[in-house]
Amino acid sequence: MNPKTSVSDLSRRKFLGACCASVGATGMLSAMAQLRLIGAVANPATAAAPQTDAKALVCLFLAGGNDANNLIVPTDAATYAAYAAGRGAIALPQASLLPITPKTSDGRTWGLHPVMPELKALFDQGKFAVLANVGSLAYPMTQAQYNSGSVPRPSQLFSHNDQQVEWQSSIADKPFATGWGGRLADLTNAFNSNNRISMSLSLNGQNSFQVGKNVAQYSVGTAGAIALTGSGTGTSVNGIRTTAMNDILAAQNANLFETAYSGLTNGAINNSALLSSIVTGASPFTAIFNAVPNTSLAQQLHMIARLVNAQSQLGLKRQVFFARVGGFDLHDNQVTAGNTASGAHANLFRDISQSLNAFNNALTSVGAQNQVTTFTASDFGRTYNTNGDGSDHGWGSHHVIMGGAVNGGDIYGKMPNFAVNGPDDTGRGRWIPTTSVDEYSATLAKWFGVSATDLPVVLPNIGRFAKPDLGFML
Repeated sequence: MNPKTSVSDLSRRKFLGACCASVGATGMLSAMAQLRLIGAVANPATAAAPQTDAKALVCLFLAGGNDANNLIVPTDAATYAAYAAGRGAIALPQASLLPITPKTSDGRTWGLHPVMPELKALFDQGKFAVLANVGSLAYPMTQAQYNSGSVPRPSQLFSHNDQQVEWQSSIADKPFATGWGGRLADLTNAFNSNNRISMSLSLNGQNSFQVGKNVAQYSVGTAGAIALTGSGTGTSVNGIRTTAMNDILAAQNANLFETAYSGLTNGAINNSALLSSIVTGASPFTAIFNAVPNTSLAQQLHMIARLVNAQSQLGLKRQVFFARVGGFDLHDNQVTAGNTASGAHANLFRDISQSLNAFNNALTSVGAQNQVTTFTASDFGRTYNTNGDGSDHGWGSHHVIMGGAVNGGDIYGKMPNFAVNGPDDTGRGRWIPTTSVDEYSATLAKWFGVSATDLPVVLPNIGRFAKPDLGFML
């Protein structure tokens, strides 16, 4: 699990230095997004009930490549035997699995990882769905096409950095320009007719998912609003220092870079002050989140719940959130020897189950459960066979979707044939995806309000795939 990071304080030197570094590293357009990375907290005293026509998407990125082969596991005798043989030392005990009963069946039966009873309960309640064997694709691909090279593969397949970007851009055959969440925000920002801050809100710093052309991502801290150290008012030393800084930022500059930099920095500071005036104080969800461990993920989801609760004050009828938890690149030490239901991977899954359940409970407590849909993404899946007590970089993976608008209690897509070197394998149990990230994203975008006509604006390659709506949203 990620360690807790305090973002409550930032010196002028670090703040301005980071801004300058961002300009040099990524250019002015990227700097515009980075300069808006300001922290905030939500205030229940002024928050009204969420608007009934509001919607929010929450991308939960599992950084490092999640081994979803141990997220959902076959439980029928024949398929479990193949699973146990393929997974070897990291196979979960059959008796430990939490059985689920999907609405539709391919003849096999399934269970969730034993540390996820909260997600099993949400699945049983119809608020949670599984999407099978999804991954980055440039075009639909069979094993024969993969082996012959007759269909283009995603660029730099099995590479962490490249596949994270391709998942977040949903374009597997071109250099990165924008993320699909950023394009979604650009297209749907018109719903936010009176918005006071960006609709793209990141709880874990910069990401590719929310990079757009018009709507800049705005980073929100879990520990409170970021403020410049030593700022103040009046004739105090801090006040004089603040006045001097404001005068510098307001000065006329002949240089275009200096003018843009001053304007963006001043805007970021003003936005921070504005947000702090709207969202501050105690959280209405403290008791709910106090019931789960205080992990980085729980903190991120807690803040997202607070920002959803402040929708009307922020003038936002559409919000796109990004949260991230790392630690999934488990080449070894994935499980505990002799007790494979425990270990590093089990700890991550336990955190996800408990934190998502608390998030669902928080949204339900303010009547927002139907307005928010949370979905997972990751670099890729992992190999079916092992390194002894870990796994290597894979391809197709299983993902989960949660929310009151989810047509839950079912498995969507197609589960692979769990045979190493079988018909769905490229080697070592690297499953060829049977559902593309494009189809996954398009289903979410449609729920968010994107018309079929506009889908190619958000997902330029969607026309290459057969199912722009996979059916997991109501």
